[in-house]
Amino acid sequence: MVKPGISKLTIGISFVFIIFVLGINAKTGRAVSENDVSLLIEKRADIISIDFMKTFGKLERPPVLFPHDLHTEALGNQGKDCQSCHIKENKKLSLKFKRLKDSDKQTVMDTYHVNCINCHMQRAAANLNTGPLVCAGCHPKKQMFQSSAQPMGMDKSLHYRHSKAYENKCKTCHHEYNKKSKKLFYKKGDEASCRYCHKKVTEDNRISMKMASHLSCIGCHIKRYDRKKKAGPVKCSGCHDLKEQQAIKKVKVVPRLDRKQPDFVMIKIGKHKGEKIKGRMNYVPFNHKAHEQYNDTCRICHHENLKACNTCHTFGGSKEGSFINLEQAVHESNKPQSCIGCHNSQKKSRKCAGCHTFMGKRQNTSNEQCKKCHLKPLPDSLVHLSATGKEETKAGFLLKSRRPITGTYPAKDIPEEVIINKLSDKYEPVKFPHRKIVLKLLANIKDNQLARYFHSEKGTLCKGCHHNSPISTKPPECASCHGKPFKSQYPFRPGLMGAYHIQCMECHSNMGIKKPMGCTECHKKKK
Repeated sequence: MVKPGISKLTIGISFVFIIFVLGINAKTGRAVSENDVSLLIEKRADIISIDFMKTFGKLERPPVLFPHDLHTEALGNQGKDCQSCHIKENKKLSLKFKRLKDSDKQTVMDTYHVNCINCHMQRAAANLNTGPLVCAGCHPKKQMFQSSAQPMGMDKSLHYRHSKAYENKCKTCHHEYNKKSKKLFYKKGDEASCRYCHKKVTEDNRISMKMASHLSCIGCHIKRYDRKKKAGPVKCSGCHDLKEQQAIKKVKVVPRLDRKQPDFVMIKIGKHKGEKIKGRMNYVPFNHKAHEQYNDTCRICHHENLKACNTCHTFGGSKEGSFINLEQAVHESNKPQSCIGCHNSQKKSRKCAGCHTFMGKRQNTSNEQCKKCHLKPLPDSLVHLSATGKEETKAGFLLKSRRPITGTYPAKDIPEEVIINKLSDKYEPVKFPHRKIVLKLLANIKDNQLARYFHSEKGTLCKGCHHNSPISTKPPECASCHGKPFKSQYPFRPGLMGAYHIQCMECHSNMGIKKPMGCTECHKKKK
């Protein structure tokens, strides 16, 4: 849909581009030499691959890469709108070109060939810039376009702006499907992500997410424009161009979305079809309210629906949860929906990566580490149960009882400087600013809530370098494990020189520290 604000100059430039890139002379309709345009490949966010014919069998020619925004702008310059190409049904535009459904191969093919070429011929006759008039112009062996479209989603900032614009009338977008009446209806309190029902492809009575968003979102924007109201994009690039996405206004402080969700929950085993449950660990208290602030969408954790994790991920696993039990669901180290997976992703930040990238190769699976989440229940006498719910109250009290980080050892117990002189054959000993580095690491995590809970011991930071040593103010020297030279009986334990360089240089690299750049910046060469 073309709206005010598009200049004639833009249209002119756009169609001059079409002439050269698609290889067509506007007046003669003859193809330009392929050698002249083979290097003119443009990345665009509005490219639509017209390949509907593959539903009838193997394609006879390459698919058409169609620059949608260029065409809508050209039509707008002539005072035309979307209905020039799209048929309206039930007050909504069909996403298909000049038809409501794909009938048969010949009909669909003729629909494109007759309408597209006729339009181009009319523009050529009027001496206007136009598109291809020959087969190779639309179906070139070497494509002139490449799609740069980015996926579009609605984060909590954008959702808040929409709900505010519609005065919290959730039924404007949210709906359920009644199988008996075969109609959509609104059910208050059951609002959820569109993606929970609308999947990647159309299934039964549910259209794909792509179709649903283009029909509803763009359709709504067009209606608002027609009523002279402020609205979102109606062009492909408005949603799918990276720069356009980055320019979308962000609400700094988004009020909490009210779905009657609890502030705290107790993550516990879910029962499925008569399972006999015998848990091995204490339940995990979870600060639901705090985690909402850390994420842009509920789908980060609630990837299928907004129900509790144990509804699908039961003790033994169920079909609804793809037979992934609760223990696997929360401990999977590489999945963003998993607790451990999410925490591991946080460790990749530059402030944390210096220690954790190296430590990640040796995951801590000790019982003490498990107890950081699986807290021992408090006696009921210490928990003042409120009307919010027994489990929620207990979870809240347990979380408040956690001991956050209080710092590290007193400065007097942290050596200010450590002299590394075990490898001083060619170079002078290294003067390592030990205390300065420890305090810098501490400053990096002082405002990080995740670190505050998991670095609960004063010597936790020390484990970044002293990785296999017990927590102590006087850990053993590196040479006590790493031999000089490398010991072949310990193939996975580097020699002392390798250990120093791997530990120090990996830390600098992962934390984005540019210096030191060379050998003599750490240890001066002997005269």
